[in-house]
Amino acid sequence: MFSIEKWKNGEKWTNWAGNVISYPGEMYLPQSIEDVVNIVKQARETGKTIRVTGAAHSFSAVAMPEHIALSLHNMRGLIAVNEEKQEVTLWAGTYLYEIGPLLAKHGFALSNMGDIQEQSIAGAVSTGTHGTGVTLGSLSSTVTKWGFVDGTGTYREHTRGLDDLSESLHVSLGMLGVLVKVTIKVIPLYGLHYIGTRDTLTNGLTIFAEDIRQHRHVEWFYFPGSETIQVKRMDVVDPVYQSDWSRRIEIMKLQIVENGAFLAMSELCKWKPSLSGTMSKIAAANVVEGEKTGISYEIYPSPRSVKFQESEYAIPLMYFEACMEEIHATFKKGLFNVHFPLECRTTAGEAGFLSPTQGQESAFIAFHMYKGMSEEPYFEWIHTMMKKYKGRPHWGKQNHLTAEYVYELYPDIEKFLAIRRQYDPDNVFFTGYLRKLFTL
Repeated sequence: MFSIEKWKNGEKWTNWAGNVISYPGEMYLPQSIEDVVNIVKQARETGKTIRVTGAAHSFSAVAMPEHIALSLHNMRGLIAVNEEKQEVTLWAGTYLYEIGPLLAKHGFALSNMGDIQEQSIAGAVSTGTHGTGVTLGSLSSTVTKWGFVDGTGTYREHTRGLDDLSESLHVSLGMLGVLVKVTIKVIPLYGLHYIGTRDTLTNGLTIFAEDIRQHRHVEWFYFPGSETIQVKRMDVVDPVYQSDWSRRIEIMKLQIVENGAFLAMSELCKWKPSLSGTMSKIAAANVVEGEKTGISYEIYPSPRSVKFQESEYAIPLMYFEACMEEIHATFKKGLFNVHFPLECRTTAGEAGFLSPTQGQESAFIAFHMYKGMSEEPYFEWIHTMMKKYKGRPHWGKQNHLTAEYVYELYPDIEKFLAIRRQYDPDNVFFTGYLRKLFTL
């Protein structure tokens, strides 16, 4: 996580996973749109690039600052609530964990969340952060209006429509400007009933197509090389808060039992990678089954204290079963030392020139490797395999994208780049990492 105090002291910038490191020459903590305007104008005049660093939860270098690091940490909170339209406007630096309680006071909630809630809303919508649910899109799909400072230092507001700017802002990677305000669609406050179970991969694949239609949220954790999956299902219920006692028990269970025990297993695997298969099977045999009910923002997220590297791909939903069968067959051969479970989720197809779904219902499969273990051979295999299933990587996760491959995967890339040039003519937001991905 990017520490504000360390930042002020001029220490290095690093992402949460520790695999991306930078030493920006200038660091700013704006408190107003006017502050952001002035910073952008100054960068434009001096030929420097800006990256908004968010909560540093991207595993790729998409948020890595070169010259100027800008944090929206001081631009957080709820700006306005439109009860009739069921829309709220937030400062873009607001962290996801802050949004649930803010909305609940007005009787509203986010329609979906992922299992990590430390990101800023700006970073989440700019990279297409998502949860699970085949009828639900990413957080980007809930945005109805963007307020941003473009590369000329001009503050603009744009309401979503069928135009190219909307399609570009949907997932922009911060290339059009500094997102300072977002208006998002919300829904009435609701609770979730969660059931976690253990199942076999064979049975899970058999019922998968029906299961994801019967429940609002379905999430899998597949344990490499084992026949076991953990299945998490969630459905809407009337709003009800977890008791303080229930929350304490949940935190203790996750932090001490699951994260603590898993950390010990991970350290063993780092010490002796050949133990990975055995540790995966032990974890599978000890899947925690359970049931709980609470307000949506209490149920969605899970604390993640065991650090890892991650690569995640969206594939058309129709390919999920075949893809998982190939993944399982490969792990059965023992080719890779992996003990971290694969996380499998679904989303609706959505618009957006850079959306990994490209309008198709999709399955997202996330691959993890414990920090300190060599992930490159494993991730190389993933990147190669996913081409077969028309996979597109999550922009905030590790990937092997090249500009040639980006052009192949995204048919409207030229339209996006035309918009980018229009709103950032002097490349204030176009870092070296982004140049590699978007310049042929």
